[in-house]
Amino acid sequence: MQLSIRAALIAAPIVVVGCSHMPMMSSAPQAPAAVTVPSGNKVAMRTVGVGELTYECREKQGTAGTFEWTFVAPTATLWDANRTRAVGKYYGGPTWESNDGSKVTGKQLAVAPGKHGAIPLQLVQASPATGTGSMNGVTYIQRLNTVGGVAPKEPCAASSAGQRQQVKYEADYVFYK
Repeated sequence: MQLSIRAALIAAPIVVVGCSHMPMMSSAPQAPAAVTVPSGNKVAMRTVGVGELTYECREKQGTAGTFEWTFVAPTATLWDANRTRAVGKYYGGPTWESNDGSKVTGKQLAVAPGKHGAIPLQLVQASPATGTGSMNGVTYIQRLNTVGGVAPKEPCAASSAGQRQQVKYEADYVFYK
């Protein structure tokens, strides 16, 4: 009998965590000072974004005849921290939208270098959310642990102006309230 009570007590927290739409974290992850969230904000949820960043070959502003790959927009699926269930999406705006219909947009405040070959880490200040779900009350969003997503390596010249390319990327998105 004691064994089955112990098994039930061990299994109970797993069931509770498994039912959560977006996993909670008790402490803020390590991050460079530039992208650290101001004190007083608490981690509310953590997701993993897996998707693509779109770049377009455009003439460099202020430098006639010089072309570069310019970031256009992101599109990603937000997964729970265990990558077992899609919990939302991320797209241009920037906008993070939960499957419960709530969503939040934001303004980039700071960046810090990511690993070699990865887009920068980022700190975003959230605008008030729409909807009453998990995004309601979000104050800041961190983009951490980035993989990939940098501009294409292919040449960008007048002959390829207007051409778009999607580059795969992954990142952890940590939401604070």
